[in-house]
Amino acid sequence: MNFISSEPVQAVLTFLSTGLLDFTAWQIVIATLVLTHITIAAVTIYLHRHQAHRALDLHPIPSHFFRFWLWLTTGQVTKEWASIHRKHHAKCDTEEDPHSPQTRGIRKVFFEGAELYRAESKNKETMEKYGHGTPDDWIERNLYTKHSAMGVVLMALIDIALFGIVGISVWAVQMMWIPITAAGIINGIGHYWGYRNYDCSDAATNIFPLGILIGGEELHNNHHTFATSAKLSSKWYEFDLGWGYIRILETLRLAKVKKVAPAPKFAKDKLVADLDTLQSVIANRYDVMAKYAKSVRHAFREEFEHLKHKAELEARFLKSSRKLMQREPAKLELSQKQQLVELFQHSKALETMHQMRVELGAIWERSHATRDQLLQQLQDWCARAEASGIKSLQDFSLRLRSYA
Repeated sequence: MNFISSEPVQAVLTFLSTGLLDFTAWQIVIATLVLTHITIAAVTIYLHRHQAHRALDLHPIPSHFFRFWLWLTTGQVTKEWASIHRKHHAKCDTEEDPHSPQTRGIRKVFFEGAELYRAESKNKETMEKYGHGTPDDWIERNLYTKHSAMGVVLMALIDIALFGIVGISVWAVQMMWIPITAAGIINGIGHYWGYRNYDCSDAATNIFPLGILIGGEELHNNHHTFATSAKLSSKWYEFDLGWGYIRILETLRLAKVKKVAPAPKFAKDKLVADLDTLQSVIANRYDVMAKYAKSVRHAFREEFEHLKHKAELEARFLKSSRKLMQREPAKLELSQKQQLVELFQHSKALETMHQMRVELGAIWERSHATRDQLLQQLQDWCARAEASGIKSLQDFSLRLRSYA
């Protein structure tokens, strides 16, 4: 009797070929995408928004499901992830940032982001300083942390049981998914390339306006501007899938949102800035500066018509100057400041726009001033803006004093 043709061996070969589910190739692809997407949801909702930033409270059912799922699919320890991420925000894009492409290089973070995480997880000072409030129950101490590698081994066995020998490939994709999407794309590209709605203090960018593949984490500039917001989208054309899941959990009473980014309100008939205006301007300062940057772009377009005819000003110089005009002045390097000085020799209007931006930002940076003093400075700023003769600046001032 042929050993291979025996019934027990055939049964084993059939099992390895089809697994328990006997899925087609396309069904396996779809199943893999579903499994990896659950992992993405667990990272963005549980690890990121709930644990690291406390932007929402989770009911024990989804909270423990996500914790268990992450143990299976990533071997990630909650305290380590939350600690490293909190340190990333506290030391963002400095030498102490655990994974900044601005200091370590984009190739290092993109291709070795997971290794940077593992190295920082061994830093006891980071764990002690930033790991407060993370799970410390019996199952965390005796299973999820003590045997963090056991989960991924169990996941491999489950994948093989469900899909057969091809389950090894499914498992491999699951193991690579977070190192590529979170550690590589978000931590790497999200601090290197993309668009910025807000000129926050670090280099964070929005990678793509539709946050679907990585659960909304693509909107990284929005997140770094409003770190404790449970919602990552801020513009009408942006979509945060993770926020959609949170709203579903909230409807089911399995989650409670604690904080979202402030939405500015306006009183269009307001003629003079008052204390309510001052308070709203300070609370919505990122929105204020984003709108001011838009006004700068309008002013630059108006000035461009006569600047482009000046022989001493090259098109490349004007293009780079336009970008510098929209950045926070304090972040500019000496050579960039000198470039703007050269530009201002040809445009008094752009020099005024730049200087007025510096003065506007100083209003909420003067912590020693009283509310009445700050209000007087805001009113004076609006009066000078409206008397400047620069339409973009005048229109912005009218909007500014209508904050309520």
